[in-house]
Amino acid sequence: MRRLHLLLGVGVLVAAIFAVQASAAGTTTTCNGTLAPGSYHRVVVPVDGICLSDGPVTIRGGLIVQAGATLVLGSEENPVHTATISGGVHAMDAMSVQIHFSTINGGIVINGGSGPFGGPFDVTWNTIEDSTVNGGYAEIGYNGFWNGFIRNNVHGSVRLIGNTVADPDGNEVVTNTIHGSLRCAANDPAPQVGDSEGSPNHVTGAETGQCAGI
Repeated sequence: MRRLHLLLGVGVLVAAIFAVQASAAGTTTTCNGTLAPGSYHRVVVPVDGICLSDGPVTIRGGLIVQAGATLVLGSEENPVHTATISGGVHAMDAMSVQIHFSTINGGIVINGGSGPFGGPFDVTWNTIEDSTVNGGYAEIGYNGFWNGFIRNNVHGSVRLIGNTVADPDGNEVVTNTIHGSLRCAANDPAPQVGDSEGSPNHVTGAETGQCAGI
C-alpha cells in the first residue's frame, strides 16, 4: 500500500481542476472535484467522476459513488477526522473508494469495481482505514488492483465475498475491531496481513470461511 501513496499525490493535482456542483433542488450535491469543508444533505460522485476531500465534512443523507467514479476522503498521512456520514456509503462498480479517519452511520456497501487499471491514479484500489462504521461493511465482487480494510471499529457484521485484486499483497484485512461476525469467501487472494505489519482482528462474533483465525 505504501507504494501507492505517491500515485495519490499526483491524482489530487489532476482532480483539483474540477468543481463541486449542487443540484437545483439543493438536496443533492454532485461532487466532481474537491468537496469543501461543510455540511451536505446527500452527496453523489457521478459516473467517472473524481471527488476528493480533506474535510471536515458532514453528510446527512448518504454518499453514493457511481460507476467508474473515484472517492478519496482523507489520507493515512493526515490523521484527523475527515467525515461524518449518516445514511451510509453505497458504491456500484466504482473505480476507487478510499475512506480514512471517518465515522459512517448506516454502514458501507461496495459492489463490483472497474478493474485494476485506470482512473486518476493509473491503478485502482479500495481502502477503508482508521474509521468507525456503524451498520456493518459489505464488499462483494470487487475487481481492482489492491484492497484493504484496516484499523477500523465496526458495529455490525463484515462480509467480503468474491473480491479479486491483481496485487498478490492485496485484500489486507487486519487490526480491525468488529462487534459482529466476519465472513469471507471466494476472495483472490484470500484476506491476509500483507505488508501492513498489523495485528489480528478482534471479532466478537463468528469468523468464517477465508477469514477464520485472521
